[in-house]
Amino acid sequence: MSTSATPPRSLAEALRVRDDASLGALLRARPDLITPVPTDLTQLATRAGTRASVVRALERLDRFALQTAEALAVAGEPASYEELLGLMAGDAGEPAVAKALPKALGTLREQALVWGDDGRLRLVRTARELLAPSPQHPSPTGLGPTVQEATAGMSPGRIQEIVAAAGLPSTHDSVSAVAALTALFSGRKGMSALLAGVPEESLEVLRRLVWGPPYGQVTADPAPRLRRLLDLGLLLPTAPGTVVLPREVALHLRAGLAHRVTEPLPPAVEAAATHRPQVVDATAAGQAYTALATVEELLKDWDEGGPAVLRAGGLSVRDLKRTAVALDVSEPIAAFWVELAYAAGLIASDGEADERYAATPAYDEWLERPAAERWAHLAETWLTATRTAGLIGGRDAKDRTLSALGPGLDRGAAPEVRHRVLTLLAALPEGASPSAESVLARLRWERPLRGPQRDDDLRSRLAEWTLSETELLGVTGRGALSSQGRALLGAPPRTTHSTPAPGPGDKLPVHHHTPPTPEPLTAPEQAVASAAAARLLAPLLPEPLDHVLLQADLTAVAPGPLQRPLADVLGVLADVESKGGATVYRFTPGSVRRALDAGRSASDLHAFLTAHSRTPVPQPLSYLIDDVARKHGHLRVGAASAYVRCDDDAVLNEILADKRAAGLGLRRLAPTVLAAQADPATLLDGLRQMGFAPAAESAEGDVLIARAHAHRTPPRTAPEPVPDGPPVPDATLLSAAIRAIRAGDLASTTPRKESPSHPAGELPRTSSAETLATMQAAVLTNETLWIGYVNAEGTASQRVIAPIRVEGGFVTAYDHTADEVKTYPLHRITGVAELADD
Repeated sequence: MSTSATPPRSLAEALRVRDDASLGALLRARPDLITPVPTDLTQLATRAGTRASVVRALERLDRFALQTAEALAVAGEPASYEELLGLMAGDAGEPAVAKALPKALGTLREQALVWGDDGRLRLVRTARELLAPSPQHPSPTGLGPTVQEATAGMSPGRIQEIVAAAGLPSTHDSVSAVAALTALFSGRKGMSALLAGVPEESLEVLRRLVWGPPYGQVTADPAPRLRRLLDLGLLLPTAPGTVVLPREVALHLRAGLAHRVTEPLPPAVEAAATHRPQVVDATAAGQAYTALATVEELLKDWDEGGPAVLRAGGLSVRDLKRTAVALDVSEPIAAFWVELAYAAGLIASDGEADERYAATPAYDEWLERPAAERWAHLAETWLTATRTAGLIGGRDAKDRTLSALGPGLDRGAAPEVRHRVLTLLAALPEGASPSAESVLARLRWERPLRGPQRDDDLRSRLAEWTLSETELLGVTGRGALSSQGRALLGAPPRTTHSTPAPGPGDKLPVHHHTPPTPEPLTAPEQAVASAAAARLLAPLLPEPLDHVLLQADLTAVAPGPLQRPLADVLGVLADVESKGGATVYRFTPGSVRRALDAGRSASDLHAFLTAHSRTPVPQPLSYLIDDVARKHGHLRVGAASAYVRCDDDAVLNEILADKRAAGLGLRRLAPTVLAAQADPATLLDGLRQMGFAPAAESAEGDVLIARAHAHRTPPRTAPEPVPDGPPVPDATLLSAAIRAIRAGDLASTTPRKESPSHPAGELPRTSSAETLATMQAAVLTNETLWIGYVNAEGTASQRVIAPIRVEGGFVTAYDHTADEVKTYPLHRITGVAELADD
């Protein structure tokens, strides 16, 4: 086993000398490595070097750690810490880079992307292949191949010509010639002297290639300025008509820097404006109330059955537009509320043959909860959901339109980005709102895009949507994180202090340091945080009112939110005319008739208005109710195809004389009865449009009361978030995994006696009789054995056991691998070997 005094020869040996805390940090940072749990550290190292795992690890590095890995990819193999520092800080030795480099290198080591001590740093081979320069995949550093790589296919004679032109003595072989040329190009004094004799027009060619791409095109008869560079080897041919700037030359011209701009520090998150915390909390609370009202209005609109479900799933564009009109918001915002209600389990498809969206039983339970708790449920759902409303209207990989409530809207990175944006807001001074540009710049530094900047920067778009969605939900107010938003995040509460808030002309502080990033909360922790957020929000929400203000113009003003029974009845009796801080309802003949159709009598309506109005009931409103009630039910419509009957034949004469009745196919059957070709529902609507107030009647002649029936889906569970890769293991799983890996590694590395029947490095193979005899002898001598074992699923493993008892075809032994006493069937043991004496 490797020790700290002996440099490791492989990644597996480097992992073997780590302690449990270091292995735990690796498995937390790269949870894909324990899915499933490796059998030993060699398998862990192999898995850590696979392309998929390395790509995932590189994508989760911050910009400076990634730049460090890119510098190691163009450094020697192995590289020293001094060489790496030179590539990162340059000849000038940038102090900020020198200070930040140990942490970045520590991150690469922790994640098993780099191994070895400071004198022999090695980048994992797969990472080097991904980051090293090649004609097919240019390096992010803009550097080209080394002199040795560029001259690999060059003739020995041509190499000697370049050596002579550079003023170096000729050698007897190409290897030493290339080494001498490399040494010349790598030395600052020698290169300065060599370039001093190069014409300015030739140096200009080098300057155009120095920061990449390092490749250029030449003709068969190069110009003199290019010929001079080719003669000196400052440009080397790689293919017919193509030349490259060697890495050593470029590094000299760059003053040793691997990157044009090295970014050791994250960009500052700048505070664009600041407000008093009380104003922020009050504004956020107002937005929270509006959010609740909007979701309730959406569900009320779908109460009797919402839009139909498309064949491919989701809402049609037309239904989304109708929903936006009903909510009086834009279509993207309507899509956000629809998706939030769906993610919260408040709406779902009903599963009927004619499938439609409708409220779930969970919606009725949600309505019964206090307003602050209802908001906390929505906010918690938004924070942890992977469904992303901002994608609606875009295209998927197959160029199909993404629809609201449809498939393809899950993005595993969404919860992480939302959590990170809120964390950055929490690090600002209280009441400060950030500039969106600085937040996006910070996120791009923390997770840079590898390769050329792509148009589809999903994390940036998620951050932009997060900043707008937090304001819609009331997590932020005026762009600053509210107290309830801070509690929802699980961040510590603000500490009060006497420092005055900056004024409009004051310079706002910026934060260049990286604040500690809290991990996303577990489900129980998030429930506690949501309850705390609800407690902070509750005092800021307005108390529901039990009254309205009736006005003489047939309107009622609700100066605030109404208690639910009052709001429900008023919503039937009147139409909403305007919303805002105060809601205005208007009474019309149609709205009063709607209340009468729902079973209310005129006396009920008079009593209701008198009980709930702080002002006297206006006379015009009383007249309106009495007038509509007097006519209500005067005409009766039933099923013949349909018929109309009325005791006053003059009214029927008026209907027959009205031109608007022509489409109903009316004819007189008796002085008080008209028959119609239209169905009863069409006949009812037609007569109402003509200004009458008919009532439907049953086959027995009784008035039918038209009550709204709420349509509910069967019990539904909210959609589960789709994680972005394997979840981070908890402490229990992590401890068990490390113990299993350690035990398996002990079994695989324990010294054992070699024999012709089981050579070193192979599982032992022994006959059943030999296995039984060895086990029985080990019981008597208390020896420890090494066995090969195949479980019931057919998986082979190796174990170190101390046999205790052998009987009935089973061996009971203390298993050092599992650290417990276990019983094994003898027929599943493939072989047994004794351990070495040492």
